[in-house]
Amino acid sequence: MLDFLAENNLCGQAVLRIVSRGNAIIAELLRLSEFIPAVFRLKDKSDQQKYGDIICDFSYFKGPEYYEGKLEAKPELQDLDEEFRENNIEILSRFYLAFESVHKYIVDLNRYLDDLHEGVYIQQTLETVLLNEDGKQLLCEALYLYGVMLLVIDQKIEGEVRERIHIHRNLPLLTHTLYSPPGAKRPANYPESYFQRVPISATFISMVIGRLRSDDIYNQVSAYPLPEHRSTALANQAAMLYVCLYFTPSILHTQQAKMREIVDKYFPDNWVISIYMGITVNLVEAWEPYKAAKTALNYTLDSANIKEQASRYAASMESLKPQVQQLLKEGFLREEIVLDNIPKLLNCLRDCNVAIRWLMLHTADSAYDPNNKRLRQIKEQVINDSKYNPKILFQLLLDTAQFEFTLKEMFKQMLSEKQIKWESYKKEGSERMTELAEVFSGVKPLTRVEKNENLQAWFREISKQIESLNYEDSTAAGRKTVQLIQALVEVQEFHQLESNLQVCQFLADTRKFLHQMIRTINIKEEVLITMQIVGDLSYAWQIIDSFTSIMQESIRVNPSMVTKLRATFLKLASALDLPLLRINQANSPDLLSVSQFYSGELVAYVRKVLQIIPESMFTSLAKIIKLQIHDIMEVPTRLDKDKLKDYSQLGARYEVAKLTHAISIFTEGILMMKTTLVGIIKVDPKQLLEDGIRKELVKRVAYALHKGLIFNPKAKPSELMPKLKEMAATMDGFYRSFEYIQDYVSIYGLKIWQEEVSRIINYNVEQECNSFLRTKIQDWQSVYQSTHIPIPKFPSVDESATFIGRLCREILRITDPKVTCYIDQMNTWYDMKSHQEVTNNRLFSEIQDTLGTFGLNGLDRLLCFMIVKELQNFLTMLQKTILRDKAVVDVFKAMLTAANPVQGIVVNASKVYASAVAKTQKIWGAYLEAIMKVGQMQILRQQIANELNYSCKFDSKHLAAALENLNKSLLADIEAHYQDPSLPYPKEDNTLLYEITAYLEAAGIHNPLNKIYITTKRLPYFPIINFLFIIAQLPKLQYSKNQGMTCRKAADPVDWPPLVLGLLTLLKQFHSRYTEQFLALIGQFIRSVMEQCTSQKIPDMPSDVVGALMFLEDYVKYTKLSRKVAEAHVPSFIFDEFRTIL
Repeated sequence: MLDFLAENNLCGQAVLRIVSRGNAIIAELLRLSEFIPAVFRLKDKSDQQKYGDIICDFSYFKGPEYYEGKLEAKPELQDLDEEFRENNIEILSRFYLAFESVHKYIVDLNRYLDDLHEGVYIQQTLETVLLNEDGKQLLCEALYLYGVMLLVIDQKIEGEVRERIHIHRNLPLLTHTLYSPPGAKRPANYPESYFQRVPISATFISMVIGRLRSDDIYNQVSAYPLPEHRSTALANQAAMLYVCLYFTPSILHTQQAKMREIVDKYFPDNWVISIYMGITVNLVEAWEPYKAAKTALNYTLDSANIKEQASRYAASMESLKPQVQQLLKEGFLREEIVLDNIPKLLNCLRDCNVAIRWLMLHTADSAYDPNNKRLRQIKEQVINDSKYNPKILFQLLLDTAQFEFTLKEMFKQMLSEKQIKWESYKKEGSERMTELAEVFSGVKPLTRVEKNENLQAWFREISKQIESLNYEDSTAAGRKTVQLIQALVEVQEFHQLESNLQVCQFLADTRKFLHQMIRTINIKEEVLITMQIVGDLSYAWQIIDSFTSIMQESIRVNPSMVTKLRATFLKLASALDLPLLRINQANSPDLLSVSQFYSGELVAYVRKVLQIIPESMFTSLAKIIKLQIHDIMEVPTRLDKDKLKDYSQLGARYEVAKLTHAISIFTEGILMMKTTLVGIIKVDPKQLLEDGIRKELVKRVAYALHKGLIFNPKAKPSELMPKLKEMAATMDGFYRSFEYIQDYVSIYGLKIWQEEVSRIINYNVEQECNSFLRTKIQDWQSVYQSTHIPIPKFPSVDESATFIGRLCREILRITDPKVTCYIDQMNTWYDMKSHQEVTNNRLFSEIQDTLGTFGLNGLDRLLCFMIVKELQNFLTMLQKTILRDKAVVDVFKAMLTAANPVQGIVVNASKVYASAVAKTQKIWGAYLEAIMKVGQMQILRQQIANELNYSCKFDSKHLAAALENLNKSLLADIEAHYQDPSLPYPKEDNTLLYEITAYLEAAGIHNPLNKIYITTKRLPYFPIINFLFIIAQLPKLQYSKNQGMTCRKAADPVDWPPLVLGLLTLLKQFHSRYTEQFLALIGQFIRSVMEQCTSQKIPDMPSDVVGALMFLEDYVKYTKLSRKVAEAHVPSFIFDEFRTIL
């Protein structure tokens, strides 16, 4: 008959593909359950208020018109809905496909069963498939995996969350089951009602359960010959049966005979089972609502039976521990001992694994609900009667894994060398017999051996017989070898050959070689297969985590323990065979992603366990740095002999040496673990150590930055500078410790420090900037976040999400133009009322010392986002408030008429201007605030650029020079292209300009005032609005020879540099003709007012004109334009007169 799994067997391939897909779906569900967006849980009040109206569950279907109507009525809700969709569409699409694939899975399984029933597959029916060994396994797995999928969905993705993620009328399979996490009350008819949402053929379910009840479908019993190991042998089948029984709850409820049979066969001595990759179930709790199941389980749960089982495993533990430790002694497991004792060694392995399995499952905290009194009592009895000690159990697991690993490696090597060795022994034996034949021929001289033709012929015949042994026919060869050994014993006795020691030695050697041949021929792959079956640790995939603290403590005490743990991790990796077997058989493309998921999970666990090494290293390191800074005096270059003893400080130096030695021992410990393949991921211990050190560094630095940069806004004076100095000292401590450690642990300290600190800062900047972005960057999309070396996220303490936001907002708070006055020539901010210095450009040097170039650059990026947001809000206000106010727009029209043509002079200037300003007074408050905020941030960006450029030239002069030259040459090429389009210009797909900009900004080689922050459209009256705004502010300012333009009254604050730079930045965002018109209006204002003064014979230049001229002067200075730009609108003699009063 055709092989059921053959590629041309359509019937077998169809069900194999379904089962393969089932395993892949479960892996995807487990993967996605870690990425549920927190907002779908609606746990926070803020989330409920913000998203409550746009995130619905299946109640949406009761009145979709109501929900849609609510959305349509509020444009801001529509906008939020759209933003929410943009941010989450990628992950929601993954969830949708995963949920849909569960539904498709059961639909495809039902279709396959229909096809079998209708005879689509020739000569195949449900009955014939179930008679085939592979067919029987696959059909049972198909139903079981569907059940596991449903349980995984309900356990890992709560019902409410599921409905909110996936509102779909056609998928009732996923509606809320009312199931709650362990500890909560179980819903009625759960999970059977959930399992029956999509009907499945009752005949199919009945036949599957029948097979699972009666057959050993995986032939596991052969690997466990002892009757007391029967339930362990059938454990996987028992898990399948447990899941499948929920499809026919009548068996659980009423069919006592069947349940009794099931319990007697599968659960006579166990009640905690693992159903799939370590998901544990306690039958006491699971079968509580089912009468027949509960009654059948009562004997197993009888106090006497529990005591018997627990005591049996307690005795096993006591006897097995010394036995395994004896086997692991150096040099004990030699090849001949292994080959002579295969059954004994396998029995020992079986006993160890069975004991570990029973104790791990039946003492696992996750298997017992602490609120259930009966479960508590059972657990206490198990722990007491089994004398359970997690450390002893872990030690046995460790030793067993090591023993198993050593045995497997030996067997693999022996199998690979089996034929070569067998042939070698055969040759040696044959040659010995030939030599003996020659001895008895009388030709070869050997003391006192007489010629004997019979023995000569006999030994020649034996030599031929040995030569004729065939490796391929191992059974016949083995039988014949035994006969040859017997013949050699007999010939020695019958012919009195004992008297000649050399002949005896030849005979003994030949017998030894023949014995070795028998041993070698008995090395069979079946032994390895049995070891693989017996050594299964998939049940501990999750509960192994409860032993993490024990593992870490043992590593801390003895770092070389890592080598033993390697075997345990490899044993755990064997669990991957379970989900991957069918995927591999089906040649499914899912093989790689599923392998990567489970391997990644296991590697993450390995990293978690071994993280204790970097943690311990950093703890020692902190003590070293403390000693170096506070206790050990720095030795001067010249030292008087009599002071040598004072500087020796032997106690402190000994302590440093001891701690340093401890660090190098930890390093040695992890490096002893060889490069290991965990699943499909290669684990390199050196890389593991480096990643661990990086992770610990990131954790500590991120925490220090989070804690160290929290400011009290009410503090007077500001805490900014003291906290930055304190933080700089902390960061310097980290840096010095890293510098100190690098040689002892063989890592590139500076490289790691720069990479990780830059990653922390860039990630925090990215998270802070998310609040300004519509489409936010999620953690799993971030280029800075990593699963192996995660940057911790801390709850926000104020409106800022991260420390960089808090730092930026504190700087903005203390340099607020409403309360401070910025003096450009001194790069200093003074308090407007007390005239005390608030801060100066040393602030940015301090940030450079604390956060480095990355910090300053990140701060600059954040300010860019803030400027963009401020400009966007400003334009929205301008369009929605100012330009919609008819009275104000009429003033603009009138002013435009009065000012036309701008080359001329406004008649009765003072009255016209004063009237326009007075009528528009109400709009300037918000206008001024926005402009000054932008100007303030531009000043900060200029200061940051100066600091970055200074430090770049100081620390990396070649980089600074190269960037400046490249920038100049690029600009020259671009200018040349615009003059002659035939010359080259970077194409759209060329990233050169984009990349060089990032470098230039990081080196401070840029002018923030020239930056275009937003895209804009044409706005009516824009030059007039800005002109009226500036002349409305001039009366609030006065000119001072020492300080330039300053505020007249502290109660009505206006700071000149932020005002000028803010307006300049705003104009820069629009077409240059707006700026020309604006400057023309200012020029007209100066000329008109001066004309009026002259005609009225007023000798002094009015203060508003001085202010307007100062604005033009500063405008020319900041934009680095020619003075002719200003003189095009104001005659040079006015500028000359203005300069005489400066």
